[in-house]
Amino acid sequence: MEVTLNVRRYDPDSAKPAPYYQEYDLEIDETHTVLDGLIKVREEVDGTLALRCSCRSAVCGSCAMRVNGHAVLACKTKVRDLLHRGSTKLTVEPAGNMPIIKDLVVEFNVFWDKIRAVEPWLQPQGVPPQQEYIAPNEDMLHLAGVMACIMCGACVSDCTVLEVDKHFLGPAALAKAYRFVADPRDDAEKSRLGKLVQYGGVWDCTRCMQCVQVCPKGVDPMGRIMALRDRAIENGYHNSNGARHAETFARSIKHSGTLDELRLPIGTFGIWNVKEMLKLIPLGLKAQMRGKRPPIFHKAIPGAENVRRIFEKVESKR
Repeated sequence: MEVTLNVRRYDPDSAKPAPYYQEYDLEIDETHTVLDGLIKVREEVDGTLALRCSCRSAVCGSCAMRVNGHAVLACKTKVRDLLHRGSTKLTVEPAGNMPIIKDLVVEFNVFWDKIRAVEPWLQPQGVPPQQEYIAPNEDMLHLAGVMACIMCGACVSDCTVLEVDKHFLGPAALAKAYRFVADPRDDAEKSRLGKLVQYGGVWDCTRCMQCVQVCPKGVDPMGRIMALRDRAIENGYHNSNGARHAETFARSIKHSGTLDELRLPIGTFGIWNVKEMLKLIPLGLKAQMRGKRPPIFHKAIPGAENVRRIFEKVESKR
């Protein structure tokens, strides 16, 4: 099978370092992965190509990179699965949201700094047990999914929030935080959640689902972030924009069956938060000009009582 790998190159030692693309025409087997193709380039065509790999078995996570715009494990991704409609070209780029060292190799300090920030270790209180702490089986089965993370950075690479806000902890770190918040052997849930609801934490996720889509191990980072939000509210952390937004949203749907968009920002920021209210004026004017301003007098939809009953049924089971 003939294929062209369009690789994004970067040489920091060149006279004027700047990214550029270089194409490599290869003849490979139909069973070959993207990593097989890149290694073939490095060993037979261009020995200057830099990439990172180790186990070649989707265990170590070191070969995470972007292929055709999305993060993948190169050793797990077959070339033929990415070729569509007669195309023979793949675009290979380094993982996103992390500084590039050379070609397809990125600096992981950003990733590890965020992991360390969530204190990824057990914090039990009181006297240590005299023997091994045996955790309930159902709790550990629940955590098995998140503990499958291999720290490849694929979710961080494609996180749309990190592209615009480097303060965001990111999906990998927040999923790791959930692993310890939900561990029955840990006694620091309250304090952990208190830190996670601050700026850059759980409420900054936009739920774009990119991390869910690209995770090679099915960890579901976004689902863990949503679970952390629920736990934070259950632990009394209501005084944040994110918590107020979620609660205002839910109250509106429960009351009328539809969202009262005009009152949502008031419930989120507070009517006396002049600074945040002023920020919304340009958006309001734009909505008015395009005929998309929410109605001033919000009305319930027909059958709103059925929506209310759903809420009441769910709330009664908590």
